[in-house]
Amino acid sequence: MKIEHDETGSRFVVHLDGDDAELAYTIVGPKLIDLQHTYVPASARGKGVAEALAEAAFEYARERGYRVVPTCPFVRMWLRRHKEQAGLVDSSYAKYLEDRPRP
Repeated sequence: MKIEHDETGSRFVVHLDGDDAELAYTIVGPKLIDLQHTYVPASARGKGVAEALAEAAFEYARERGYRVVPTCPFVRMWLRRHKEQAGLVDSSYAKYLEDRPRP
C-alpha cells in the first residue's frame, strides 16, 4: 500500500480504485500537528488502510520533531493499541489517551 503525503492538502492519502482514503491534519503551532480526521471508503475498511495512515502520520511527526494532537477518534483508538507512540502526544492532550468506560 502506497501512502503519499499531500502537503498542500494537509493529508496523508492512499489512492484506491475510484476513491481516496485519507488522514487530514493541520499544523496548529510550532512543532505541533493536529491529526483531525480519518476517512476510508467502505469498500476498503477492515484492510489496514486507516492503520497505515496513522503509522505514516506518526512517522512524519517523529521525523520532524512534532508533537501530536490526537483530535481524530480513530487516531485516539489506534493510540490505545499502540501505546509505544504515546510519547509523541503533546502533554496537553494526553487526556485523550485515558481509558474511559463508555456511557
